[in-house]
Amino acid sequence: MRTLLVTGGAGFIGGNFIHYMLDAYDDIRLACLDALTYAGNMSTLASVIDDPRLTFYKGDISSQQAVDDLFQKYRFDVVVNFAAETHVDRSIENPSIFLMSNVVGTQVLMDACLKYNALRFHQISTDEVYGDLPLDRPDLKFRENYPVKASSPYAASKASADLLVMAYIRTFGLPATISRCSNNYGPYQYPDKLIPLMTILAMAGESLPLYGDGKNVRDWLHVSDHCAAVDAILRRGTVGEIYNIGGNCEKANVEVACAILAVAGKDERLISFVKDRPGHDLRYAVDSSKLTSETGWMPQIDFDQGGIQETVSWYANNKDWWKPLMKDSRRYGI
Repeated sequence: MRTLLVTGGAGFIGGNFIHYMLDAYDDIRLACLDALTYAGNMSTLASVIDDPRLTFYKGDISSQQAVDDLFQKYRFDVVVNFAAETHVDRSIENPSIFLMSNVVGTQVLMDACLKYNALRFHQISTDEVYGDLPLDRPDLKFRENYPVKASSPYAASKASADLLVMAYIRTFGLPATISRCSNNYGPYQYPDKLIPLMTILAMAGESLPLYGDGKNVRDWLHVSDHCAAVDAILRRGTVGEIYNIGGNCEKANVEVACAILAVAGKDERLISFVKDRPGHDLRYAVDSSKLTSETGWMPQIDFDQGGIQETVSWYANNKDWWKPLMKDSRRYGI
């Protein structure tokens, strides 16, 4: 039986990964380590928390004692590090929290992997480490050999963690891989991110605030496709490599807002434009061909042909999940 540590497993992508792995494999044992900060939600794991293959532990990845105790108990084969502070606006307000979780926490986990001889450490990163691309060059996409050029404290913290992982691979022989994904969407996403927040506001008939002119472009990837990609990297990826994970679905933020309003049956006049945030990246787009050629993975869920409809419907049908979170949700522009 493979024993995996999933950090940040009560969050959006980590929680979906736990659901995915429990559905996909019978011969697996999962430990979830999550600090349960504002974005961690035990309700995300409610339907699987009694599964004997899953054990939950509340703890911080930057705590060496907490991590060491867990490794002593389980001797993990694989560690997948989803745990991270991820909201750009929050990183502008308080960068120090991001450095502790995203950089120091990664270092603590890797030290434990070396100490207890884990077979694989996988770092979940982001396409934001590359900086941005011009809007008038749709032919350009980030490849794995592009230099990092972070625009925000959040992106810089993730880029720093990536560099640290690569250093541990070279210096200590850590058996590690890194994946850099584009913007995720789907169920269980905290409601200060674009799609859940716009969906909730649209359902309530409230104004949908977009930064600047709303023309900033993101590549959208359904979270279940992301989970399948991480699984493919763990099984068929090459140790020491970086893999981009993209959805091949570039859309301007205003297009996403219009798509949500269409599904919700609301007027586009609900869209409003607010002052842009500092250092706002223009466009993200990643080339996932390396991942596809090495593992066979390709995204399966089309944004326009069901993905956004399914996601809006999930939030409409799961108000008990997101309503308690709205008091802590930051209504930034997007």
